[in-house]
Amino acid sequence: MFSKLGRFVVHNPWKVIAAWVVAAIAVLAFAPTLADVTNKDQASFLPDSYESVQAQQLAADAFGQTNDATASIVIKRGDNGVLTAADQAEAAELAGKITAEHIDRVTGAVTGPQALSPNKQVQLVSVGLKGLPDDQAVLDAVQQVRDLIGPAMADSGLRYGVTGDAALFLDNQDAFDNALVVVGIATVVLIIGLLLFIYRSPIAALLPILTVGLVTAVAPGLIALAAKAFDLEVTQDLQTLLTVVLFGVGTDYILFLLFRFRERLRAGEQPKEALVTATVRVSEVIVSAAGAIVVAFSALLLAVFGGFKSLGPGLAIAVAVMAFAAITLIPAVVSLLGPKVFWPSKSWQKTPKGAAFKRIGRFTARRPGVVALVSGGIMAILALGTLGMKVDYDAFSQLPKDTESSKAIKDLQSGFPAGALDPTTVYVKSTDGTPLSPATLTSYAEKLAKVDGVGALLPATPDGSPVLLNQDKTVAKLNVVLKNPPYAKASLDLVDGPLRDAAHANKPPNTTTLLGGVSASYTDIRDANSRDLKVIFPVAGGLIALILALLLRSLLAPLVLMLAVVLSFFATIGTTVFVFQGAAGHAGVTFSLPIMLYVFVVAIGTDYNILMIARLREEAERGTDPREAADLAIEHGGPSVAAAGLILAGTFSSLMLAGMALLTEMGFSVAAGIVISAFLMSILLVPSVTALLGHRAWWPRKITTAPVSKAEDRRLEPVG
Repeated sequence: MFSKLGRFVVHNPWKVIAAWVVAAIAVLAFAPTLADVTNKDQASFLPDSYESVQAQQLAADAFGQTNDATASIVIKRGDNGVLTAADQAEAAELAGKITAEHIDRVTGAVTGPQALSPNKQVQLVSVGLKGLPDDQAVLDAVQQVRDLIGPAMADSGLRYGVTGDAALFLDNQDAFDNALVVVGIATVVLIIGLLLFIYRSPIAALLPILTVGLVTAVAPGLIALAAKAFDLEVTQDLQTLLTVVLFGVGTDYILFLLFRFRERLRAGEQPKEALVTATVRVSEVIVSAAGAIVVAFSALLLAVFGGFKSLGPGLAIAVAVMAFAAITLIPAVVSLLGPKVFWPSKSWQKTPKGAAFKRIGRFTARRPGVVALVSGGIMAILALGTLGMKVDYDAFSQLPKDTESSKAIKDLQSGFPAGALDPTTVYVKSTDGTPLSPATLTSYAEKLAKVDGVGALLPATPDGSPVLLNQDKTVAKLNVVLKNPPYAKASLDLVDGPLRDAAHANKPPNTTTLLGGVSASYTDIRDANSRDLKVIFPVAGGLIALILALLLRSLLAPLVLMLAVVLSFFATIGTTVFVFQGAAGHAGVTFSLPIMLYVFVVAIGTDYNILMIARLREEAERGTDPREAADLAIEHGGPSVAAAGLILAGTFSSLMLAGMALLTEMGFSVAAGIVISAFLMSILLVPSVTALLGHRAWWPRKITTAPVSKAEDRRLEPVG
């Protein structure tokens, strides 16, 4: 199949390119955009079986509450002193101005003595909003409120800032938009720079930009079509990840082809035939490698947390499209260029002497045990960091610290408990339809207030009662303020433990209780994340092992590869823990990072394993001694694995320039994982272990050698 496809593509390049252009125009013209299916609210990705979601539904039924957004204006004196009566009057006047402005989606603004902190250093102005926190109209309303506050408070001597869920979403959106631009530019610059260094050819350097750029234009539309067809929503960070994944993986596949094409040219083949040979040889590798990535991403469909479930198919579609382009569009473009793809460099015409990978290959052949022990030992030491891993669920700690909402939250905490902005709500519902007793509910609320970690109960009625009843008095609501920030581990542990236990154990007779709010939502997200880790890891690993078994027609080799991949995964986690929890002092790693690392490092790292093991198998089929096969595989496959690894690591490291904690952690950790996978695992560990195992590595398959033509003789094959 690959032979026929390779010949057709190489000999009919204009037809292939025209088909891609027509397909791209059709997708851009008729497909929806990713923005149409993007959801920024992490909590909305939970299924209905979780308590926080049931609490939200009860609130809507009993109190007519929806997920309407909130915004809070935090006011402090510039000198951090006590707010005077005049300052409080200034805050009240501001609330009146906002209400009088009749801004679309703003229902009004209120403040008063109850909004003044106990130490009188902070006063809140609560702004009512109509609509979901991620509705663009609501975000526009928040920006208009901010624009209004500036002139209104210009000469007051007060410090102010707008925060709350809508304001956080607004700043989050701006940060992601900025990140997309920065990452896009950095990715392109890195790819061009590294390819110029490798090939010393502007044409080879620009090839990924043009071809992958076309795929990047097509893939989002196809993902949006699939999301519409299967009623999926995608996460906000998908677009940023798409840029990195497509350019990183796409450049890898282009490198696989160009290295093999250059190798066949150096071996004396004519350009067209050399390209056919290269395309046929790398197509199996690319399709298998892409299959591993697609399987790993698709395994996210098994997640109960919708944020993972929706991210997987999008990335899987993108990689599948990129792989198809790598075996059709890219060879077609190279067919038109021929050896000019390496212009003006003439290095493609001769084999470099004394190459580093040749020396590494020879040493590995002589001392495979030493190489396996050193490379595996380094990875094992790095993996020890996993033992100290902590997980951080603060969805908005990723924001740059200089955003208005981040500064306002810090000011808020100087006067109110850290959980005041997002209280935990306890709902009490009568199970037999009997009206609830206010006295009993007040006693119940007092018991909740005594739970260690609870800061206060918010007044819910004009008379200061903490209990709010619905119209028929069968459902009650209590807002509990936690002492710690709503996303902190201590808050999640409190809601998932003592507070939930107290709420359920002390409930009035004939009632049921539910906990809602941000902390309750992220407690459920944490539970869903833990379950998903246990399910997705073994399923994705098993499916990747199956792909390797089918490719290699062996059982032992895939097992060795998967053990190496698992070791590289834990080494990557450990490195991330050492850097961010140790050196940088972070509270923990972002909760989505382990799964993201798993699918990226395991799947993409398998690319390099497939390229290396395919070369080892190729040498074995020629009858090469196992140790010499390791030597030749490193000599010939090492440069392409190293170059691809450096470029992919470079593209992911561009995420560190985004200025957001989540993307910084992801950029560093995936880049580190790719370097570990490419160099320690694929170039050193896998060939050395295969050399030690000898022909047993291919068990139960018995390698049969095939005659080798002069053009195919390994001694004629230079580095590539």
